Amino acid sequence: MNFQFSISTERLLIQPLSAGDNYFILELLNTEGWIKFIGDRNIHSAADADAYIQKILNNENLFYWTVKLKQNGKTIGIITFIKRDYLAHHDIGFAFLPQFSQKGYAYEATTAVLTKLQTEHKLSHILAVTLPQNKDSVSLLVKMGFAFEKEIEIGKENLLVYGI
Repeated sequence: MNFQFSISTERLLIQPLSAGDNYFILELLNTEGWIKFIGDRNIHSAADADAYIQKILNNENLFYWTVKLKQNGKTIGIITFIKRDYLAHHDIGFAFLPQFSQKGYAYEATTAVLTKLQTEHKLSHILAVTLPQNKDSVSLLVKMGFAFEKEIEIGKENLLVYGI
Protein backbone atom coordinates (compact mmCIF):
# COMPACT_ATOMS: atom_id res chain seq x y z
CA MET A 1 0.00 0.00 0.00
CA ASN A 2 1.11 3.52 -0.70
CA PHE A 3 0.69 5.75 2.32
CA GLN A 4 2.57 8.73 0.86
CA PHE A 5 -0.11 11.39 1.19
CA SER A 6 -0.25 14.97 2.43
CA ILE A 7 -2.74 16.43 4.89
CA SER A 8 -3.53 19.95 5.98
CA THR A 9 -5.03 20.64 9.42
CA GLU A 10 -5.95 23.87 11.11
CA ARG A 11 -2.35 24.64 12.13
CA LEU A 12 -0.23 22.04 10.34
CA LEU A 13 0.97 20.68 7.01
CA ILE A 14 1.76 16.97 7.07
CA GLN A 15 3.85 15.81 4.12
CA PRO A 16 5.90 12.75 3.18
CA LEU A 17 9.50 12.78 4.35
CA SER A 18 11.93 13.83 1.63
CA ALA A 19 15.68 14.15 1.12
CA GLY A 20 15.38 17.87 1.82
CA ASP A 21 14.47 17.12 5.45
CA ASN A 22 18.00 16.08 6.37
CA TYR A 23 18.80 19.01 8.71
CA PHE A 24 15.52 18.55 10.55
CA ILE A 25 16.18 14.80 10.93
CA LEU A 26 19.69 15.57 12.19
CA GLU A 27 18.21 17.90 14.85
CA LEU A 28 15.31 15.64 15.89
CA LEU A 29 17.30 12.43 16.18
CA ASN A 30 19.76 14.12 18.51
CA THR A 31 17.19 15.48 20.96
CA GLU A 32 17.20 14.12 24.49
CA GLY A 33 13.69 12.67 24.10
CA TRP A 34 14.50 10.81 20.89
CA ILE A 35 17.65 9.28 22.33
CA LYS A 36 15.95 8.38 25.64
CA PHE A 37 12.70 6.93 24.27
CA ILE A 38 13.54 5.80 20.73
CA GLY A 39 17.28 5.27 20.73
CA ASP A 40 20.50 6.74 19.44
CA ARG A 41 20.67 6.25 15.67
CA ASN A 42 24.21 7.68 15.39
CA ILE A 43 23.12 10.48 13.08
CA HIS A 44 25.77 13.15 13.59
CA SER A 45 25.97 14.96 10.25
CA ALA A 46 23.83 16.02 7.31
CA ALA A 47 25.34 13.12 5.34
CA ASP A 48 24.28 10.68 8.09
CA ALA A 49 20.78 12.16 7.97
CA ASP A 50 20.73 11.82 4.16
CA ALA A 51 21.60 8.12 4.45
CA TYR A 52 18.99 7.62 7.19
CA ILE A 53 16.28 9.23 5.03
CA GLN A 54 17.27 7.15 1.97
CA LYS A 55 17.00 3.99 4.06
CA ILE A 56 13.45 5.00 5.06
CA LEU A 57 12.43 5.99 1.53
CA ASN A 58 13.75 2.69 0.12
CA ASN A 59 11.87 0.51 2.62
CA GLU A 60 8.26 -0.30 1.70
CA ASN A 61 7.47 -1.04 5.37
CA LEU A 62 8.39 2.47 6.56
CA PHE A 63 6.32 5.61 6.01
CA TYR A 64 7.34 8.93 7.56
CA TRP A 65 5.63 12.30 7.33
CA THR A 66 7.05 15.61 8.44
CA VAL A 67 4.86 18.00 10.38
CA LYS A 68 5.25 21.68 9.55
CA LEU A 69 3.66 24.80 10.99
CA LYS A 70 1.35 26.40 8.44
CA GLN A 71 2.20 29.90 9.63
CA ASN A 72 5.90 29.74 8.77
CA GLY A 73 6.69 26.32 7.25
CA LYS A 74 8.95 25.31 10.15
CA THR A 75 9.29 21.54 10.49
CA ILE A 76 8.47 20.59 14.07
CA GLY A 77 7.96 16.82 14.12
CA ILE A 78 7.35 13.53 12.37
CA ILE A 79 4.63 10.91 12.23
CA THR A 80 5.75 7.36 11.46
CA PHE A 81 3.81 4.34 10.21
CA ILE A 82 5.82 1.14 10.35
CA LYS A 83 5.13 -2.53 9.69
CA ARG A 84 7.40 -4.31 12.15
CA ASP A 85 8.20 -8.02 11.92
CA TYR A 86 7.16 -8.61 15.53
CA LEU A 87 3.72 -6.96 15.25
CA ALA A 88 0.66 -8.20 13.38
CA HIS A 89 -0.33 -4.69 12.25
CA HIS A 90 1.34 -1.38 11.36
CA ASP A 91 2.19 0.89 14.26
CA ILE A 92 1.91 4.65 14.28
CA GLY A 93 4.41 6.84 16.08
CA PHE A 94 5.27 10.48 16.60
CA ALA A 95 8.22 12.59 17.66
CA PHE A 96 8.45 16.36 17.97
CA LEU A 97 11.16 18.85 18.74
CA PRO A 98 11.04 19.59 22.48
CA GLN A 99 10.11 23.26 22.04
CA PHE A 100 6.91 22.16 20.23
CA SER A 101 5.73 19.57 22.75
CA GLN A 102 2.75 20.12 25.05
CA LYS A 103 1.06 22.38 22.47
CA GLY A 104 -1.33 19.86 20.93
CA TYR A 105 0.64 19.48 17.69
CA ALA A 106 1.31 15.74 18.13
CA TYR A 107 -2.37 15.09 18.83
CA GLU A 108 -3.51 17.21 15.87
CA ALA A 109 -1.07 15.66 13.40
CA THR A 110 -1.33 12.04 14.55
CA THR A 111 -5.12 12.15 14.71
CA ALA A 112 -5.26 13.52 11.15
CA VAL A 113 -2.99 10.76 9.82
CA LEU A 114 -4.84 8.10 11.81
CA THR A 115 -8.21 9.26 10.48
CA LYS A 116 -6.97 9.15 6.88
CA LEU A 117 -5.49 5.66 7.37
CA GLN A 118 -8.72 4.36 8.89
CA THR A 119 -11.15 5.96 6.45
CA GLU A 120 -9.40 6.09 3.07
CA HIS A 121 -7.09 3.10 3.47
CA LYS A 122 -9.64 1.02 5.41
CA LEU A 123 -7.18 -0.12 8.07
CA SER A 124 -9.25 -1.66 10.82
CA HIS A 125 -6.53 -2.12 13.45
CA ILE A 126 -3.54 0.12 14.08
CA LEU A 127 -1.00 -0.28 16.85
CA ALA A 128 1.29 2.07 18.74
CA VAL A 129 4.33 1.01 20.74
CA THR A 130 6.06 2.89 23.52
CA LEU A 131 8.37 2.42 26.46
CA PRO A 132 6.53 2.19 29.80
CA GLN A 133 8.45 5.19 31.15
CA ASN A 134 7.34 7.45 28.26
CA LYS A 135 4.34 8.80 30.17
CA ASP A 136 3.64 11.63 27.68
CA SER A 137 3.39 9.14 24.83
CA VAL A 138 1.09 6.84 26.84
CA SER A 139 -1.16 9.79 27.76
CA LEU A 140 -1.40 10.94 24.15
CA LEU A 141 -2.20 7.43 22.90
CA VAL A 142 -5.03 7.10 25.43
CA LYS A 143 -6.34 10.57 24.52
CA MET A 144 -6.47 9.47 20.86
CA GLY A 145 -8.52 6.40 21.77
CA PHE A 146 -5.83 3.72 21.86
CA ALA A 147 -6.25 0.96 24.45
CA PHE A 148 -3.51 -1.06 26.11
CA GLU A 149 -3.24 -4.52 24.53
CA LYS A 150 -0.11 -6.16 25.90
CA GLU A 151 3.49 -5.80 27.00
CA ILE A 152 6.20 -7.40 24.88
CA GLU A 153 9.95 -7.79 25.19
CA ILE A 154 12.03 -6.87 22.15
CA GLY A 155 15.81 -6.80 22.36
CA LYS A 156 15.86 -6.91 26.18
CA GLU A 157 13.47 -3.95 26.32
CA ASN A 158 9.89 -4.04 27.54
CA LEU A 159 7.45 -2.26 25.25
CA LEU A 160 3.79 -1.41 25.76
CA VAL A 161 1.55 -2.16 22.77
CA TYR A 162 -1.62 -0.11 22.33
CA GLY A 163 -4.25 -0.60 19.65
CA ILE A 164 -7.15 1.21 18.06
